[in-house]
Amino acid sequence: MTQITPQPGIMDIALYVSGESKLPGRGDVLKLSSNENPLGCSDKARAAYAAAAGDLHRYPNTDHAPLRRAIGEVHGLDPDRIICGVGSDEVLQFVVQAFAGVGDEVITTEHGFSMYPILARMVGAVPVTVPENERRIDVDAILAGVTDRTRIVFIANPANPTGTMLTPEEVQRLVDGLPSSVLLVHDGAYTEFASGDGGAGLVDRHPNVIMTRTFSKIHGLGGLRIGWGYGSREIIDVLNRIRQPFNLSNAQMAAAEAAIRDTAFRDHCADLNARMRQRLRNSLIQMGIGCDESFANFVLARFADPAEAEAADAALRGDGILVRRVSGYGLPAALRITVGDEDGVTRVLDPLGRFMSERGRA
Repeated sequence: MTQITPQPGIMDIALYVSGESKLPGRGDVLKLSSNENPLGCSDKARAAYAAAAGDLHRYPNTDHAPLRRAIGEVHGLDPDRIICGVGSDEVLQFVVQAFAGVGDEVITTEHGFSMYPILARMVGAVPVTVPENERRIDVDAILAGVTDRTRIVFIANPANPTGTMLTPEEVQRLVDGLPSSVLLVHDGAYTEFASGDGGAGLVDRHPNVIMTRTFSKIHGLGGLRIGWGYGSREIIDVLNRIRQPFNLSNAQMAAAEAAIRDTAFRDHCADLNARMRQRLRNSLIQMGIGCDESFANFVLARFADPAEAEAADAALRGDGILVRRVSGYGLPAALRITVGDEDGVTRVLDPLGRFMSERGRA
């Protein structure tokens, strides 16, 4: 009897593990493990979602036109070059399904987002990991890793879980150095917490660049799973051919449209994050904890060694605080800590301060 076997690469995929949200015996858990917005989502988005409940029996439109139009108006982009997905992860999946296959190579970086190699293996492609330079993407390392089998290069900018960011000049040098047959995916999930256009200008100048964005972070809609991508008409046409027609519900699209148009809420969230991120980083450094400048809504706290990071994590958990261990990203001596509101940051700093004092390092 013939055995049913999965496609090549599938069994090499390690299951993705999301950030913890509960601690046994604690009802006051502060979840700082998934880079969620401490303010939640816009009231306008919440109202739009509730209003959509009256049409749950209706199929959604298949072209996402009102949402794409709203995204285009807010960001000054051509709606016909926008594709929407179930989180930006689905758009990334479309890219790999459409442009890579068995035996092709997909370049990721040393501490890059863990979904990138998973997506490569999903289609039987080979993920090629190139080194970073002190937790920053190394343009020269990427270019040196390109071969005649390379089809896609993934970068997150700002990067997760490091929070570091390439300058526009560095990204331009990367694009200029890539063969025109290689697609650069500029993942801008954290763009709103930094400066810049998230890669839109690159897309307009180079047909082999696509950028992706998400509603999960600054817009606070992680529970609805909505993302989008922006590329050339030719690339978006290809991706739409493999997108399921009803991949987003009416409620998802209504909430997302309201969220993208509520620029006042977005700007308020960005301002709060910038202030609290600076306070958190400065305090960690004063305690003797390494912390690079972050351009996202989290910081990467670096300890003396993996044992100290584990002990710091235990101290935080003892106070009902959940952060993210990032050993799987090649950073065993670090913790990724989501930037909270004023009270949330205070609640993190207090136990970490006690922890470092007890170790004689603060």
